[in-house]
Amino acid sequence: MYINSVSNRIALDDTPIQFSRYARLPLALAGLLLTAQAQAFLPTPASLVTTGELALNTDANTNTDNDAKAKSGTAAETDSRQLLTSWREQAKIKNLAQDTTWRRLLYFSDDKKGLFGKNKNISAVDDARFFLSPNGREDSGAELDAMLVAFADEVANNATQDNNSNSVLCRFPARAKWLSDTLAIDKSAMQVSCPELTAWMEKLAPEQLSIMFAQEYLDNPLSAFAHTLLRIDSKASVADPSQIHHAYALNDTVDGDTKDNFVLYAIKSMTGGYSNLIEIDPYPEKLAKYLQDDERDAWTYRLDLTPEEVQQIILHVWETKDLKLPYYFTSDNCASEILRLIDVVRPEQHLLSQLPYAVIPSDVVQLLNKEGFLASTNYTPADSTLRQAQLNTVKQQREQLGYHSSPKQMLNEIKSAQLNTVSSMSDDGQTLLNRQIAVSDTNPLNRHPLQMGSIGIGQRGDNNYIDLSARAGYHDTLDRPSGFPQFFDLEGASATVRLYDTDNGKANQPKSVVLQNLILIKGRSFNPVNSAKKGKTWGASIEATRVNDSSQQDGSDHLVGSLGYESGWSWAFGAPSAGTGEMPPQLCYTFLAGNAQTGRGINKGFRVGAGVNAGCRYQINNQLRAQAELQLPYWYHGSSDDSNIRGHYWQPISSLGLQYDIDKKQALRLNANYEWQDRIDANDDVQLSYRRYF
Repeated sequence: MYINSVSNRIALDDTPIQFSRYARLPLALAGLLLTAQAQAFLPTPASLVTTGELALNTDANTNTDNDAKAKSGTAAETDSRQLLTSWREQAKIKNLAQDTTWRRLLYFSDDKKGLFGKNKNISAVDDARFFLSPNGREDSGAELDAMLVAFADEVANNATQDNNSNSVLCRFPARAKWLSDTLAIDKSAMQVSCPELTAWMEKLAPEQLSIMFAQEYLDNPLSAFAHTLLRIDSKASVADPSQIHHAYALNDTVDGDTKDNFVLYAIKSMTGGYSNLIEIDPYPEKLAKYLQDDERDAWTYRLDLTPEEVQQIILHVWETKDLKLPYYFTSDNCASEILRLIDVVRPEQHLLSQLPYAVIPSDVVQLLNKEGFLASTNYTPADSTLRQAQLNTVKQQREQLGYHSSPKQMLNEIKSAQLNTVSSMSDDGQTLLNRQIAVSDTNPLNRHPLQMGSIGIGQRGDNNYIDLSARAGYHDTLDRPSGFPQFFDLEGASATVRLYDTDNGKANQPKSVVLQNLILIKGRSFNPVNSAKKGKTWGASIEATRVNDSSQQDGSDHLVGSLGYESGWSWAFGAPSAGTGEMPPQLCYTFLAGNAQTGRGINKGFRVGAGVNAGCRYQINNQLRAQAELQLPYWYHGSSDDSNIRGHYWQPISSLGLQYDIDKKQALRLNANYEWQDRIDANDDVQLSYRRYF
């Protein structure tokens, strides 16, 4: 149609020409060409333009984005490789794989004194989540390299997601901080969001750390050696230490099974049968447990650490708080963990390795004091100590008025925890109140060293001897009392070897060298009925000791295994230290006692006994103490057909002890015993010994 119209116009305008049939094809082709050229000058529909441009732009943008992403990924990979190469070179030059701080962050052990050392080449952590490298537990270098690889990747990509809890920066912030400081990494490249860690740190707001020492508590055997925990102070509680509701307690304890009986519980705690448990609780809750429930005095020592060191310690706690490490009552416990944490930020100190295998809370406090870590000291008396101070005041006032006794009802009301709610904490338990009494002589910094060695000369019957003794810990009632709870009596892991000067020409002569005594554990808990201190008076012992067997005529002494238990009453008397919550210094006691012994030397290989033990301890002056005791056991061996052998009998024993303190680390002690029997080879035993505490 279009071609025909054009040919008609041409026919109308020009002279009529007659086209042949063959001439029409070139004209049609020319018309098509003219039409295509004409369309270039004609307007194009808008829909066609839009659709075409969008299609072209989309293709172009897609190609551009892909190119940008490829370039960005390549750049990030290049940056990561460059960072990793640089850090590896620095790590190799500085030997960071063997750096003390790095190894401590991974729970690798330093050299440690003692009979049982730890494997330096294996981390104490047996949890794959704690390591990035599959060989990280055995190879600190492999773990360092794995950390650097992950670190380089995250820093290069600048991970800024809203929740990136799996980031190495979130999982191991203490490691990351140490590496960034050591390798001088730009902090701006480490901007990663860690909501859980951030919330945790904001809650604790760590600014300052202190050690809280709760004194020994024999009524709970697992607390018999005292307890330590860390107080975490925020800026608010640093500004006003009485505002304890702004502080938290970091407590490392045993995650024991309460369904286990006491013996099984103790064995598992000693042998690593339980895991440790890191508890972080509001400080008032923990403090109330010790001051009010257990009635134990508390001593708080502020640690001389910078806020940056405090932050690093708490970041390391974040890394380790959910780990299940073996708990050992004597070596890996509440006290050792505090030293380990300080060692992480003070690599030059080597605090933990300075202690022997057995780590005791008071040893830790004394070590930190020696190394200059304790910046200040604060004493917080238990509720019973405050009640005792009131009791002392009432008795003293009535004595000054000429009264020799006080109304019993008044004294009972003062001693009662239910009727007398005096406390070092406010009623709501959120604030420490001003201390109203003088400081008691229970500061563990003042105590004698717990290990002791002695040499003594003595005579048993007609035989002279020398005793050589050693005690791993702890303290008996004749030892220098400063720094211990009053009347504290607990001995562990002690042994005595006796060297006799014998005359082989006489009958029943002892051997030249004998094991005189081996104590596993022996102690007494004194809670005087006339004091404000609650609890029972009791004692227990597990030991091997030499005894005279009175069942046979002229019997010699024999080594036996002995298990004993006592339960009774005690009374304190005398004038207590003025203004303090200390009990009177003198003590008398009476026990109902039971004992079982076994050994090849005694009649029928065993004997069981029951009886009464009574005695008194007298504090003559600050350096001199005396103790006298009478034991009245009745022993039973079983019936015998031999008329010369007794199956049961009384065997009274009287003893006297006297100790003079030369100084904090030296003392002289006099011991004398007499057995009221005529069927043994020696009745009396007298000894003078020199004691050295170390």
